[in-house]
Order: sequence, then C-alpha cells, then structure tokens
Amino acid sequence: MATTFDLILTGGTVVNHDGEGRRDIGVKGGRIARIGDLGQASAGETIDCTGLHILPGVVDSQVHFREPGLEHKEDLETGSRAAVLGGVTAVFEMPNTNPLTTSEAALADKVRRATNRMHCDFA
Repeated sequence: MATTFDLILTGGTVVNHDGEGRRDIGVKGGRIARIGDLGQASAGETIDCTGLHILPGVVDSQVHFREPGLEHKEDLETGSRAAVLGGVTAVFEMPNTNPLTTSEAALADKVRRATNRMHCDFA
C-alpha cells in the first residue's frame, strides 16, 4: 500500500545537510515526514517544484520589530510576515523597544502581544 501524505513537493532541488539533489518532500501534520523518491506515494495536494530550490528555514537571531512603542515603523505582525516571506522560520526579537523588554512583566507583555499574531516561531 502506498504511503499517503497531506502534501508532496515534487521535483525540486532540495538543499540540506547532506548536499543538494532532486528529491520529493512528503509532509504530514505540518511536518516533513520523508525526503526522497515519493513517486509511488499519494497526497491531498501535490506541488510541482521543478526548477525551484527548497532550503531549510532560516533562524534570524537579531530582529528589531519595534513593538511596543514604535509600531509606526514596524510591529510584530508585519515584521514576522516579512520574515516568513524571506524564508525565515524563527526570530529572536531584540529588547530595544519603548519600554525596553528587560523585566519579567515586559517579557510577559511581549509574549502576549506576539501570541496569535506572529507568522513564525519567536524568542
């Protein structure tokens, strides 16, 4: 019986720790379940990635989203949206906001603001 995935990305050039090559990626439950030849597998959705490179997500360890205090420049939602569009999957937000994120209460406020608004993982 063929393996079933939620999503299969086919024919892309996968770049990861062991080099690059044309491979398929099978996704189940929002996570990569298998990388390799999935020609015999089925999926709810298949995306042809021929001619495209598929890379691991980037972790940006220094972002400045300016919330709270300077949201007119950028906020947690818009900054994380831009990050995801650039291939970033997680960010470390710097504490240089107004007020500064330097206390337990300020950190709790920042986490509250970010929850359900950020488009990527955050720290």
